[in-house]
Amino acid sequence: MSLQEEIEAAKKKWEEEILNPLLEKHGVRKEQFTLSDREELDPLYGPWSTKSNYEDLGFPGQFPYTRGVQPTMYRGRLWTMRQYAGFGDAEQSNKRYRYLLDRGTTGLSVAFDLPTQMGYDSDSPRANGEVGKVGVAIDSIADMETLFQDIPLDKVSTSMTINSTASILLAFYIAVAESRGVSRKQIRGTIQNDILKEYIARGTYVFPPRQSMRIITDIFAFCNTDVPKWNTVSISGYHIREAGSTAGQEVGFTIANGIAYVEAAQKLGLKVDDFAPRLSFFFNVHNRFLEETAKFRAARRIWARIMKNRFGAKNPKSMKLRFHTQTAGSTLTAQQPQVNVVRVALQAMAAVMGGTQSLHTNSWDEALSLPTEDAARIALRTQQVIAFESGAADVIDPFAGSYAVEALTDDIEAQALDYIKRIDEFGGAVAAIENGFQQSEIQEAAYQAQLAIEKKDDVIVGVNAYQIDEKPPEGLLKVDASVEINQKKRLAAFKANRSMKEVDDARAKLKKAAQGSDNLMPLILSAVKKKVTLGEISNTLREVFGEHIENVVI
Repeated sequence: MSLQEEIEAAKKKWEEEILNPLLEKHGVRKEQFTLSDREELDPLYGPWSTKSNYEDLGFPGQFPYTRGVQPTMYRGRLWTMRQYAGFGDAEQSNKRYRYLLDRGTTGLSVAFDLPTQMGYDSDSPRANGEVGKVGVAIDSIADMETLFQDIPLDKVSTSMTINSTASILLAFYIAVAESRGVSRKQIRGTIQNDILKEYIARGTYVFPPRQSMRIITDIFAFCNTDVPKWNTVSISGYHIREAGSTAGQEVGFTIANGIAYVEAAQKLGLKVDDFAPRLSFFFNVHNRFLEETAKFRAARRIWARIMKNRFGAKNPKSMKLRFHTQTAGSTLTAQQPQVNVVRVALQAMAAVMGGTQSLHTNSWDEALSLPTEDAARIALRTQQVIAFESGAADVIDPFAGSYAVEALTDDIEAQALDYIKRIDEFGGAVAAIENGFQQSEIQEAAYQAQLAIEKKDDVIVGVNAYQIDEKPPEGLLKVDASVEINQKKRLAAFKANRSMKEVDDARAKLKKAAQGSDNLMPLILSAVKKKVTLGEISNTLREVFGEHIENVVI
């Protein structure tokens, strides 16, 4: 009898003699035991559960990087502890950044308000009521100078969560660094710059997809030569998951978007190993601990094989899926909000067990408002406890060999690859978006998840179970209405103190380049140095590219 046959026989004996009699007598809990796609979890995992072999796993730092992108992982260096922050005006946000840096944050992550994200200056009628509300308002190079006052741009890594206007914010950042004597070749950081997920799940787009892809590939080419330490895109599954996707959809749709960016860069004439090492990813981490840990392992394996086999990458760095993680905002509850501290801790631990390179932990009060300083500090301390007290960072890939995690890794990989295949059949991610495919799949997944909550198949503590009578929490952060008034005054003063001839000339040159095929980044950088505002640059490009109209999926 082979070892496999011995295991199967032992399993059958255990079921007949021990498990089944107990089930007949007591049964199991009434809640469903499911994954995010509503599929049933096996009650027990063992050697029979996974088809993975040595070639599927390898060692950490070894292709296909299932076990991590670095040989030493956190024994060599801990993940970057970022706190996503930004609200009100640049001065207020600068104070918060310095507060976080003083308390142990090792990287900044900038949140921008909606007008900034969608290419409107604060004095635009479209910006009324939104200035500084969900992030910081940045209209000009002057705002960017204030935002990073007393912060050493040659030492701090900065992540900017910005997409349709990413080229402009990157130009602001470069211009401020150079004004302080810091070379563009020295600065380190990331722009999210993932416009495809905006069409799929979020909505802060400006231009149509194909014109937006042109801007993104211009950024790739520019940074390849001029800003070599900058991550040019953070291919984002976070918002796809926040919109209601399953774990498998998050991986599949995100990697399909990554494929689209690689193909677009290749069409521009860039060689894959010249730009792929600077690609990075951004994932969500939800409450299902084992599924989320497995998700990151599956994503690494898929990306490594796609880059090697589909795109012919030779440089190992091109095959390594490096990613930032943020805990799931959609899981935070306004009811009994302090319980969110527990949710965030579990999610953060799953991200660490999954091998993240960078992590943001949400604050407990974010279901109600932007985070207070105290709540942000607790969120940061959560990461520090995991790093220095839990022992979780002391062993390289501690979940390798877990039958459950390895089986779930296989399952998520299969789901994601199926979605990638279906998107390829549409002609790629852009064509699939234009047909509403990803949007429709996410909407159905979100609907099924909501049904499970309403039927109490999924228990949400404090929401559909274990409720209490409670008073509204006090001391929440509120952005005062004076922020918008003062921001508009500063913008008016900025516009009054510049040469309109230089502004008009810079806009004319940018428009001409947009009508042709020249790289837009040098023109955008020149424009911001000539004091052209974010809204003015966006409007110049709108005149050429037009605006995207959503393909509503019903």
